[in-house]
Amino acid sequence: MFPLDYPLTPFWQTSLLVAGAVGSLLLLALVGGAVRYIPNDRLGVLEKLWSFRGSVGEGFIALKGEAGFQPDALRGGFHFFVPFQYRVHRVPLVSIPQGQIGYVYARDGAALAPEQTLASNEKASDFEDVRGFLVQGGQKGPQRKILREGVYAINLAQFVVLTAARNYAVTLASNDDELFARTAAIIGARHGFEPIVIKDEQDVLGVVTVHDGPALREGEIIAPSVGGEASDPSFHNNFQNPEAFLRAGGFRGRQHQVLVDGSYYINRLFATVELVPKTIVDVGTVGVVVSYTGASGVDISGDDYRHGELVAPGCRGVWSKPLLPGKYAFNTYAGKIIAVPTTNFVLKWTAESTGPHRLDENLSEIALITKDAFEPLMPLSVVVHIDYMKAPLVVQRFGDVKRLVEQTLDPMVSAYFKNIGQTKTLIQLLQERSDIQSRSSEEMRAKFAAYSLDLQEVLIGTPRADKERGSSAIESILAQLRERQIAVEKVETYRLQEAAAAQERSLREKQALAEQQANITASSLAIQLRENEGKARLAQTRQEAETIQVTAKANAERARVEGQGEADRIRAIGFADAEKIKAVGLAQAEATEKQVAAYGGPEYQLNSTVLLRFAEAIENGKLPLVPGIVVGGGDGRANGGGLVEMLLAMLVAEKGEARKGLPPA
Repeated sequence: MFPLDYPLTPFWQTSLLVAGAVGSLLLLALVGGAVRYIPNDRLGVLEKLWSFRGSVGEGFIALKGEAGFQPDALRGGFHFFVPFQYRVHRVPLVSIPQGQIGYVYARDGAALAPEQTLASNEKASDFEDVRGFLVQGGQKGPQRKILREGVYAINLAQFVVLTAARNYAVTLASNDDELFARTAAIIGARHGFEPIVIKDEQDVLGVVTVHDGPALREGEIIAPSVGGEASDPSFHNNFQNPEAFLRAGGFRGRQHQVLVDGSYYINRLFATVELVPKTIVDVGTVGVVVSYTGASGVDISGDDYRHGELVAPGCRGVWSKPLLPGKYAFNTYAGKIIAVPTTNFVLKWTAESTGPHRLDENLSEIALITKDAFEPLMPLSVVVHIDYMKAPLVVQRFGDVKRLVEQTLDPMVSAYFKNIGQTKTLIQLLQERSDIQSRSSEEMRAKFAAYSLDLQEVLIGTPRADKERGSSAIESILAQLRERQIAVEKVETYRLQEAAAAQERSLREKQALAEQQANITASSLAIQLRENEGKARLAQTRQEAETIQVTAKANAERARVEGQGEADRIRAIGFADAEKIKAVGLAQAEATEKQVAAYGGPEYQLNSTVLLRFAEAIENGKLPLVPGIVVGGGDGRANGGGLVEMLLAMLVAEKGEARKGLPPA
């Protein structure tokens, strides 16, 4: 207070009274809440402290001006009220970040029906208009509708908004924060503040379980698909619109419809999603579908098939058409897909190894008893093929291929080979394996066809002894067969070595011939050269001969002509000489005849002539008439004195014979 040294004029007195009144009003306004300022980034929630209309008689929000929380909120700026009538709760605007989801809880509204889990937003869906929400029949409790990205001016006395970052609410009770924190924790555990993102590279799909709506009918375990087409007025767009889903007749529970690759903003209090792997039907297999849901189908397996029913795709049961290789978004809670190999697969009756499909992991060698009382174990492999169109028949009849192998094929094949083993000795089993294998392939093909299987081939291994029994008899037989075969192989080896030696000898001869090939070639060329030279000389000689022949013919013709004349001359001379000689000869013959007669006949004349010629020969050869050495006989008489004596003896003999009248010798 400032001291007044002079009296106030009426003007100043009036001014001071006005200023005091204004100050009192301002103080009253501030204390009584008559003026409130709301920043633009916040919202004012009005709580009416008193009203001439009294308190709220029903509900939580005062729609008719009663005392209580008012439906209309205050936006940014100055606001004037009756002093001491309102309390203003300044709250932040609700902000939902990009890629986040906000959940709304209504404190006032109609009560939920017993079958409801979440409040319906079929008619009342605007959370920024509390009055409209309540007037249109909005329900209290957690809402089906969610908040997407953005900023919302929501009356937080009526609505509580739960987000990943914080919870937006006007605290009314001490346990409010704990209650809503617990709800937020449930949503967070379901990853409900984020959209469901299914990526292609993960090869997964989403199986949806709805927690609201009417319950499934009796006997159903999977809710049927509804509102899945965009043209449907009740299209719920993959459970993102709960109201449309329920309007289309959707049921609570696990859904048959699944979520595939993409992003989905789904209220996790309405529906939860489980990610499961996609079903992959590998190349070389088909998938036989066994459906747990769907309408009861008509059996299309045919009248001749009495092992069960096959139904059309989409019906409950074993589908008649299998799934070909590929990826399928198949709900494994609504059925199962049994893989059936369509390529050739091998079943091995051995304990040491199994096939890649592991259908034979419980098979072992077949125990035989042979005709000669041996008990070998026979390993066996069977190559089998399943027609892909017959795969549903196999599954419907046996459940799966492994069960078929263990419960049908194993006892059938074992019994067949046990029967064969009883008719064969051990050595026959070893030596006739190929024949047994061919025979079994043919005979067992019909047996396999009865089970919708195609038998390709039977492969028999070598029988062996049972190690557990410790029998060595089979090994002894095998040892004897091996020794016998070794002996046979030795004989064959020796024969081949002999042939190899002969071949080596022939090779060496050819090598030697090859080494002399140059000389042979040279000599061959020389021979050919000589032959060519001989041919040349022969041709020249032939030409000369022809020349000589022609010349000779000419000379001969000339000589013939000349000779003809000479011949005529000689003939004339010869004829004359012949006549002369004839005359002389006749005269000499006549004289000689007379001489012979004079000497005693022709024989004596011949001997005389011979002796004459002999004497001339001795004389001309100067040979002694008497030999120098004479070899005598044993009686001392001479066996021959020489040629003269011999001739004389011959003459005497002839004389004597002549006297006796015998012919000469």
